[in-house]
Amino acid sequence: MAPRRIVSLVPSLTEILFALGVGDAVAGCTIFCTQPPEGVAGKTRVGGEKNPDLALIRDLGADLVLANVEENLREHVETLRGWGIAVHVSYPRTVAEGIALVRELGQVVGAETRGGALAEALDARHRETRARLAGRRSPRVFYPIWRKPWMTLSRDTYAHHMLADCGGDNVFADRAARYPTVTLEDVVRAAPEVILLPDEPYRFRRVHLRDFEAYPDLPAVRDGRIHLVDGKLLTWYGPRIAEALETVPELLAAR
Repeated sequence: MAPRRIVSLVPSLTEILFALGVGDAVAGCTIFCTQPPEGVAGKTRVGGEKNPDLALIRDLGADLVLANVEENLREHVETLRGWGIAVHVSYPRTVAEGIALVRELGQVVGAETRGGALAEALDARHRETRARLAGRRSPRVFYPIWRKPWMTLSRDTYAHHMLADCGGDNVFADRAARYPTVTLEDVVRAAPEVILLPDEPYRFRRVHLRDFEAYPDLPAVRDGRIHLVDGKLLTWYGPRIAEALETVPELLAAR
């Protein structure tokens, strides 16, 4: 039987639920769930990803909670399951896995046909993008996720794989930590040709372009290739994958 009272603890998964046509079954979501705006406007907020109100989730009568290994805490999942609430935990590490998750969630929430169709369309777009970019030189890219301290991505992240599938060469791919701390001097040595500044998790804005003015010989600075981007494109699964595959390659295309 399809769940009738779903609580999502992950913003991207909340958006997927609405894309699957089961928005009416969403009983609650986090304070960071913003998409689609008209869909989540009237939903009960259960706190953040790391500090949800578990008692509220239980009181909402949730019969399914959606969680993610990276976004949520194991102890919260175990508590909910201990109360007899089903918890579906996901952990896509690549774009292909992010697409597969759409199909999987469709099966879990009783929207198998719609989930399969959406996943098929995303998979076709993914294949087309990779084929189109095959043989094109990949520019070296710096993609920070935090400032003071500066933090970025290694290859062991979903965002790295999305960047790679969009034609970018992550300059810090080989760092041991998943989200390594770096300095601007490290960035200069890495010599990125493109810098993408996302608006989440750190809210980069135009004022932060000044951080790089001291390095006029850095290829991305010299060539004016520092772009402010929607952080959801590189980190959200589901419908955002299509938008990312359409827009990010254009930002990385050689001039």
